[in-house]
Amino acid sequence: MRFRELSVAGARLIETAVQQDDRGSFCRIWCAEEFRDAGLPATLSQASLSGNVRRGTLRGMHYRPAEEGEYKLVRCVRGSVVDVVLDLRPDSPTLLSWDAVTLSAADRHALCIPPGCAHGFLTLEDDTVLLYMMSVPYRPGVERGVRWNDPAFGILWPSKPEVIASRDAAYPDYVGPSPPP
Repeated sequence: MRFRELSVAGARLIETAVQQDDRGSFCRIWCAEEFRDAGLPATLSQASLSGNVRRGTLRGMHYRPAEEGEYKLVRCVRGSVVDVVLDLRPDSPTLLSWDAVTLSAADRHALCIPPGCAHGFLTLEDDTVLLYMMSVPYRPGVERGVRWNDPAFGILWPSKPEVIASRDAAYPDYVGPSPPP
């Protein structure tokens, strides 16, 4: 695994080394020692799957406050997505910065989202599935969200969503702290 820093402080693209032979392929998607050496959590608490029927489905932008300490490791296991991480941490030097990566079942890469950063994705194919691995267990009532197209962030999505939950579409305008000068 190769851990590549993104423009959002603490966010990483994890590039997976895939070994191929006559049987097919093999790759490691998690190694506590390598994650610890990269300064990331070496334990996981929960794993979830997100199934998405249609191309153009947008989920996000969701987050938990930084004090919750939730790291997310997101990997596309079927299809492909544009995955976005948005920094909402008031003390961060990259506050309100965002980065986007393409994740696909073919490349097997993952995105590590640090605590206090929002996350969302737009599916590029029908029948796309994402695997989420989280460092802390789910706690009802602490999740938050910001609108995917809020002008305060200026996220450049590859296309307009065709499917979006009413909750995700209705988040109010962002009124948090401004980025540092």
